[in-house]
Amino acid sequence: MSMPKKGLGRGLSALIPSATEPKADSRADSAPLEVSVDRITPSPFQPRRSFDEAKIAELAGSILNQGIIQPLVVRPKADGFELIAGERRWRAAMKAGLSRVPVVIRDASDHEALQLALVENLQREDLNPIEEANGYRRLQEEFRWSQEEMAEKVAKSRPAITNSLRLLSLPVEVQQEVSAGNLPAGQARALLGLHTEALMISACREVIAKGLSTRETEKMVRHLVAGRKRRRAPLATDPDLKTIIEELQRVLGTRVRLIPKPRTNKGRIEIEYYTLPDLERIIQTITRTTVSP
Repeated sequence: MSMPKKGLGRGLSALIPSATEPKADSRADSAPLEVSVDRITPSPFQPRRSFDEAKIAELAGSILNQGIIQPLVVRPKADGFELIAGERRWRAAMKAGLSRVPVVIRDASDHEALQLALVENLQREDLNPIEEANGYRRLQEEFRWSQEEMAEKVAKSRPAITNSLRLLSLPVEVQQEVSAGNLPAGQARALLGLHTEALMISACREVIAKGLSTRETEKMVRHLVAGRKRRRAPLATDPDLKTIIEELQRVLGTRVRLIPKPRTNKGRIEIEYYTLPDLERIIQTITRTTVSP
């Protein structure tokens, strides 16, 4: 069941419970007003690292024809204003030659401005996959949000957020290819099965050079992993053990392997994690499960 979209036009309190709406007699006002574009400065909390100039030009054309439909959100800063949300619209307005833009002014602390900037961008789904993953990581690290809380705020499923965060386990070179649009996120995630940075980078280059699909990339990864496994202990093949593996993976939400020792009833369990917050989630799940009556 899909989650309902959260509105962005209801003020900070709709996204940030700790934020309060400004009073009528304060400098901030809930009604849109127009200010000069040169009095506005970009947000230091903007999760976007690059702006597609072609898309900015396209948006500028739309603004010339229809105007700015949704006001920018700003906060008072020095003698002007600092953007909280709407940097693409601000850049496009300047490109279109507008001297003034509609804004809604909010009194927001740095903490609140960062949170709103992250949520607003993640809701709009126009970040590249690595920018999106870094946005989720900042919400985890700076606000201690769980994946369930992030899913609710940005109207995404928890597995989608988990898969996004997994991209940050890739080597820097591979992440750069994803950011540049040379390697789709699906193919990039498939490379995580290789476990070593050298193999991931080599495979990444091959995927890009050959233009492999996600399925073809997964097949290539399986072949590479199979070659490594020939020198390792065999995984469990007993049907009962496979059932246990499936149940563990369902409960923990990650890959689990049982590796038996030959000619004994002993073995070991391997549980994968992709980020430190993901490890914390797994530990919390195990702890809750083992102490439950």
